[in-house]
Amino acid sequence: MCGEREGGREREREEVRERGRERQSAGEQRAERTAPHTQRPLHSSPLHTQRPKMPNFAGTWKMKSSENFDELLKALGVNAMLRKVAVAAASKPHVEIRQDDEQFYIKTSTTVRTTEINFRIGEEFDEETVDGRKCKSLATWESENKMYCKQTLVDGNGPKTYWTRELNGDELILTFGADDVVCTRIYVRE
Repeated sequence: MCGEREGGREREREEVRERGRERQSAGEQRAERTAPHTQRPLHSSPLHTQRPKMPNFAGTWKMKSSENFDELLKALGVNAMLRKVAVAAASKPHVEIRQDDEQFYIKTSTTVRTTEINFRIGEEFDEETVDGRKCKSLATWESENKMYCKQTLVDGNGPKTYWTRELNGDELILTFGADDVVCTRIYVRE
């Protein structure tokens, strides 16, 4: 009977040691996720795999203001007659944006022209510059609420062009750039 009690106590001691090891392991895991001084990077922890909430660009947008559109067209080499038509036509564009995570569809309609682009952040896509030249484009996140798109002409030479789209409160701020000239257009949701 003494041997049975001794064996039972030994099993109890082993169970206590096992629970202690489990607690220690769990404590070390918690410390690894939370302690800034650990060797293991925080982003590898399951608690830190979520990225920030994706900004919501989706909706229909109407233009509230526009600055330097004529100057942008001049920088792109658009002649005076076409600039006059383009400025008038683009004075009330209708913009529709659909978004599925980092996949975007943007349709911009004016009385003269409708453009559509479909792209994923970080993947090159085909597009046209403001003045209609074919280019390869690459959109990336510049900040939490702002995407930047670099455009590279397929043929010919011309100014370096880009666009940005940024959510600022209830406004969508669209910029077009051609070398040093920047056009800013501010939209509000319809």
